[in-house]
Amino acid sequence: MLLCAGLTACGGGSEPAPAASGPAATAGPYRVLVYTRTTGFRHASIPAGIAAVRALGAAGGFAVTATEEPGAFTPADLAGYRVVMFLSTSGDVLDPTGRTALEAYVRGGGGFVGVHSAADTEYGWPFYGELVGARFANHPAVQPVTVRLRPGPLTVGLPATWRVTDEPYNFRGRPAGARVLATLDESTYTGGTMGADHPIAWTSEVGQGRSFYLGLGHPDAVWADPVFRRLLAAGIRYAAG
Repeated sequence: MLLCAGLTACGGGSEPAPAASGPAATAGPYRVLVYTRTTGFRHASIPAGIAAVRALGAAGGFAVTATEEPGAFTPADLAGYRVVMFLSTSGDVLDPTGRTALEAYVRGGGGFVGVHSAADTEYGWPFYGELVGARFANHPAVQPVTVRLRPGPLTVGLPATWRVTDEPYNFRGRPAGARVLATLDESTYTGGTMGADHPIAWTSEVGQGRSFYLGLGHPDAVWADPVFRRLLAAGIRYAAG
């Protein structure tokens, strides 16, 4: 799997020019920056994740740039993207300049998507905690779990219950002020610690921007699961405004 360095696109075809009036101002085709840097645990499924997001982009009308370069996070560069996705990042992945740029980007109207260990990222940065919604605490083994999807605009056409094999994260708290889209049924697996209302996917508004988080994504196979992909695609569309 080829990973792009810096801001060189590797999605194939031409990309629309960045919007001059802000990251969320353009209509039609848009660009998504997928960031996969890790300084802690690294998921082997990251290449499968990048490939899945590229496929969603090809079907959904957005171009994908994948990078692990912190230097991609500058105000000028981020202005060319509608959405920034932290795909299974871990640890501290941005320098102070990048943190300042990402906060300004989201508060000014940009979109953010966090997947799986995006919740295990940047523990010392308060804004990131607000952005991702809840921080990773621990997890039991990968196993079959039942996910319950709540009715709403992002879950239209998805089943009310979804059986999937994944790594069911426990979080340090519930995402304050977020709209929960999906929960884990702890009676269907072992190791859950959050009780009957165990969030696993949610959306929130941060400044003028929008954030979507999906806590699943550990094994390669889940990235090919049609429910997972449809939920992620809906989250990207939400973040893109």
